[in-house]
Amino acid sequence: LDRRFLRSARLLRPAEFRRVFDRPRKSTDHLFTVLAARSEGPRAVARVGMAISKRQVRRAVDRSRIKRLVRETFRHVRAGLVASDFVVMARQPAVGADSLELQASLRRHFQRLAGRPSRDA
Repeated sequence: LDRRFLRSARLLRPAEFRRVFDRPRKSTDHLFTVLAARSEGPRAVARVGMAISKRQVRRAVDRSRIKRLVRETFRHVRAGLVASDFVVMARQPAVGADSLELQASLRRHFQRLAGRPSRDA
């Protein structure tokens, strides 16, 4: 089972992020807001992008830690997800949370959004 975090598993272009922001399915708790939009096409896979703002997470070291955890968690759950694009946004309390709490929260969000049919389906 290939668990690398490949370029094909990431949202890279502004248009890809915009598509998710335009018609998102949303999952929120005190640590994260995660948006999702179904991917279409023959080569559709689960992909993730991050929008970790300086306004919510002031210190660069904290933003980097959260991004690392998002990538790592996504890498592990990706195989079980339906073809969707996810955008993860951290909330201020995520800075003080421990790694296990952050990972558990992210897993819940990914499972919740992957299991929910899209609004336009």
